[in-house]
Amino acid sequence: MDNPSPVILTINCGSSSLKFALFELSSLRLISQGNIQDIGGESSIRLMDRAGHEERVTQSVTDLDAAITFLVELLKESYSPYAIHAIGHRIVQGGREHYLPELITTQLLQTFETLIPLAPGHLPAEIKAIHAFENAYPGTPQVACFDTAFHKDMPFSARHFAIPRHLWNDGVIRYGFHGLSYEYIYQQLMQVAPQEANGRIVIAHLGNGASMAVIKDGRSLDTTMGLTPAGGLVMSTRSGDLDPGVILYLLKEKHFISERALNELLNKQSGLKGVSGNSSDIKTLLEQEAKDYRAAEAIQLFCYQAKKYIGALTAAAGGIDTLVFTGGIGIHAPVIRERICEDLEYLGIVVDPFLNNDKNDIISPSGNRVTVRVMATNEELIIAQHTQACLQSHKTIQYGNTHT
Repeated sequence: MDNPSPVILTINCGSSSLKFALFELSSLRLISQGNIQDIGGESSIRLMDRAGHEERVTQSVTDLDAAITFLVELLKESYSPYAIHAIGHRIVQGGREHYLPELITTQLLQTFETLIPLAPGHLPAEIKAIHAFENAYPGTPQVACFDTAFHKDMPFSARHFAIPRHLWNDGVIRYGFHGLSYEYIYQQLMQVAPQEANGRIVIAHLGNGASMAVIKDGRSLDTTMGLTPAGGLVMSTRSGDLDPGVILYLLKEKHFISERALNELLNKQSGLKGVSGNSSDIKTLLEQEAKDYRAAEAIQLFCYQAKKYIGALTAAAGGIDTLVFTGGIGIHAPVIRERICEDLEYLGIVVDPFLNNDKNDIISPSGNRVTVRVMATNEELIIAQHTQACLQSHKTIQYGNTHT
């Protein structure tokens, strides 16, 4: 094609997954999106066009390098009518200095390297993806969109640990994550229910990584994740919050002498997987719970912690007007939503069993004081919006010279 249509490519790179989407440059209309899951295992590759037509392929994708190679080949072979004008990346952690979307430079990449200890399960893969796409599309501007930005204005009490102040200056503070997801949900609420958007909202982003945030008057007041994405709720393979004494005990009595060993235990072998001794997948655990007490206890612990944090975040906001479930578990596991909300009637949170099992957007009874919603998130669209805005703010830059 002589004049290929300019598009923005978004990359959302996880420790074992790679999501992408293509958006028209000016309108941000979705062209296509996909997800390579379970990298390193029997991977599932899911592709979907804007009409909703879906294609699934199962094949072995050995590592992130293979996943990126597959994606680059797919883009160049199957999407030749489109010219990639810019690439937006979800970056989990930007530290104390980097929140707003910005063009990726050599200096910024060097900063990311120093921040790896704050997100060891995410930043190495994200840095690798940036280098790979720089090689595949030389001269194409790449934009960092930070997952921490949504929480950057949290109040003092929510931002700081009760540790010596000099450690705050070293960056040991509560950053919060899943900000791109929270931003999208809030943006959607502003459109479909502006009166709710102006109230007190608790959003439960429940997926392989799980967190919650409370928003009041459009501002993030608090969130469950802290210094790293390992804190807060029980997750698929992450422990969530721990008594600091657990770490000291592991170091002294169980002889965990390396950061790598602790990281493996707390981020890859804990959570649902650690408690069940088997699976980190909620769907699988629900199928097993009737005959396997460990699966039942893993689910019980997950729902209990989520219930407890809803109460805590409601207290932080002085009440609750809207509860939103999102993320893979939040969208697709109605029984988990029901169990989390059980016995929260005193807060005004009630789930209608019929509505909850019928794929409705609102699952609370009509006229209930607290509206309980189920909303799919779209981090990719937020990345595209930020990338577009960043390019517009640098419109005097020659795009071929922006990535150094």
